[in-house]
Amino acid sequence: MTDFDQPHGNIAAKTVKEDGIASGQIIRRKQDGTLEYQRDDLTIEEPLEIRIGRKTVATTMRTPGHDEELAAGFLLSEGIIRASDTIDKFSRPSGARNRDNIITVTLAEGVKAKLNSAQRFGTISSSCGICGKESIAAIRQNFAPIEPAKDVRIHFETLLSLPALLRHNQGDFARTGGIHAAGIFTLDGGPRLVREDIGRHNAVDKVIGRVFLDRDLPLSPCILLVSGRASFEIMQKALSAGIPIVASVSAPSTLAMEFARQCNQTLVGFLRPPSFNIYSHTERIILD
Repeated sequence: MTDFDQPHGNIAAKTVKEDGIASGQIIRRKQDGTLEYQRDDLTIEEPLEIRIGRKTVATTMRTPGHDEELAAGFLLSEGIIRASDTIDKFSRPSGARNRDNIITVTLAEGVKAKLNSAQRFGTISSSCGICGKESIAAIRQNFAPIEPAKDVRIHFETLLSLPALLRHNQGDFARTGGIHAAGIFTLDGGPRLVREDIGRHNAVDKVIGRVFLDRDLPLSPCILLVSGRASFEIMQKALSAGIPIVASVSAPSTLAMEFARQCNQTLVGFLRPPSFNIYSHTERIILD
C-alpha cells in the first residue's frame, strides 16, 4: 500500500509557472475511490512591493501579471495620487534578487504623492485589502461623492446578463477555480475591461489602474462588477474612479452599504440571475 503522507519522486517538487498560474502534480481521489496522479492548475500568490522612488508604500499579496496597472490603481484608490496626475514610468530594481516582485513608480515631474494618506503596516493579504488605516473618516475625505446624472441608468435585464459575461472573460478562473475577477461594463452591457487576481481588491485596482493609465477617468457611465463580496474598500476604489454603480455576486458589508449611501453610489449585491438585491440609490436601476 502506498503511503501518500511521504514524499514521492513522481510528485513534482517544483511547480511550472505560466503567467499567473502554476501547474504541479497532485494526488486525486476519484469518485470510485481510486487514486491517481495528475497535474493541477493553481493560482499563483506572491508579494508585490509597491514603491514610489525609494519609499515602500505597501506590499500586497497578488497574482503576477498587470503589475503596472495594479500599482497605478492602488495609488489612485488609496488617495496617494489623483486622477489628474500622471506616472512617468515603472521600473524594477536591477540588483534585487526578487526584482519581479518589486515595482517602482516614478511620478511625472511636479506630481507629489500624498504618502500620509495611506498608513499601512506589514503585508496586505489577498483576502482583505484594507489594513492599518488611521481612520475610515480620513478615507472619505479623499474623494467627492458621485454627481447625480439622469442618464446614468441600467436596465435590470442588462444587469442580470453581466455575471455570465464576467465568467466568459475569466480564463484563469476556468483553469484554476480559485481567482477573483473585476469587470467594467458599459450601461448597455458591453464588457469594457476584465482583470483577474487572487485578491478581489487587486482585481479592482488592475481595472482602475488600466483606465487611469489610459487617461480615461472618470468612469461615470459605467458599472463595476466583482466576483466576490462587496466590501467597504471595493466601494472606495470604485469611488476613486468615479464609478456610480457597483455590483457583486455575493454579499455587501454594512460599511459598504453605508459608504455607498453617503457617496451617492448604487450598490447591488447577490447578483445571481434571476435575482439581486439593491442596497442604495435604486434610481439608477430600471426595474420595469
